[in-house]
Amino acid sequence: MPSVFSSPAATRAGAEALARLAAWPGEQRVAVGLSGGVDSSLTAALLVQAGWQVEGLTLWLMSGKGACCAEGLVDAAGICEQLGVPHHVVDSRERFREQIVDFLVAGYGEGVTPLPCSRCNREVKFAPMLGWARAELGIGRLATGHYARTRPAEQAANGRTQLLRGLDAHKDQSYFLYGLSQEVLAALVFPLGELTKADTRAEAERYGLRTAAKPESQDLCLADHHGSMKAFLDAYLPPRPGEIVLADGTVLGSHDGIEHFTIGQRKGLGVAWSQPLHVVRLDGALNRVVVAPRAEAARSSCQLDELNWVSIEAPGKPLEVEVQVRYRSAPEPARLTPGGEGRWTLEFSEPQFSITPGQAAVFYEGECLLGGGLIQR
Repeated sequence: MPSVFSSPAATRAGAEALARLAAWPGEQRVAVGLSGGVDSSLTAALLVQAGWQVEGLTLWLMSGKGACCAEGLVDAAGICEQLGVPHHVVDSRERFREQIVDFLVAGYGEGVTPLPCSRCNREVKFAPMLGWARAELGIGRLATGHYARTRPAEQAANGRTQLLRGLDAHKDQSYFLYGLSQEVLAALVFPLGELTKADTRAEAERYGLRTAAKPESQDLCLADHHGSMKAFLDAYLPPRPGEIVLADGTVLGSHDGIEHFTIGQRKGLGVAWSQPLHVVRLDGALNRVVVAPRAEAARSSCQLDELNWVSIEAPGKPLEVEVQVRYRSAPEPARLTPGGEGRWTLEFSEPQFSITPGQAAVFYEGECLLGGGLIQR
């Protein structure tokens, strides 16, 4: 098996990543968040190869069998053994249950579609991991395998650490990091921010990492753990039969729980109509799924709250932005206007489909993530 200490980078992007890490200013001690996947594994390997003092850190999030926990813990430990670095496991099961599982169950039960990944990054992963590393290891930097980048405050005109998209547009994960604070951002290192997924696979194979060919996990770890998102919800929410209706109340069919539907959904509705229908609203109070033709499903504006401003201070006047309302959606031009009680109005240049309460609207200016908030009803 090739040693990471002797194998040169196989790709130009990998060589450039090593050069950036070797030239990183300040103390080069870092805790690496290891999930047991190829991305975090290569992150650790690059940092070791670049001469950093590395310690692996894995959060134990769930009990029982599951790719993100049982197998992930084993692979994370194996990578640390392979790299010759210490490995620490932090029991975060209670925090994960309170902040993510209970949050998801409550949201789905009320008829919204929560976005757990951003919340998990903020409440369970980044700040808690950084805090643990500082308190237990005396390490003030945290690295992860996210495809994103930061611009240090001293290089930004406004003196704030800025969050930038990853260069691989197909893997950019900045959307899920909009909730992080300036304190956390300033301490982060993203070695994969300028790599593509193909670069990562090539580098991991070159270094002989045990996770080099490991399959991609699902976007949501709970779906991996339970087999599917439906299985997770069925484990926590009892069956709640209800009606599928048009906006005027006409009953078209029945459902076994509004939690199994999402705004914009067309397939799997189980109803027949003269034209294709889409879910336009989930009525938690009446336990109804409201459907309509696509022409009636578009929205020109929405309300936001729980905003977090990342790369800029909160503006005191309307702001023209590019906004993503889903992780995989294309950025769309919009106008963001402050309102009362911390709420903001987002007005789109063109009506948008699938505006979903509970999901995040994240604002960009080019590659720079300005901030984001949660879409309300």
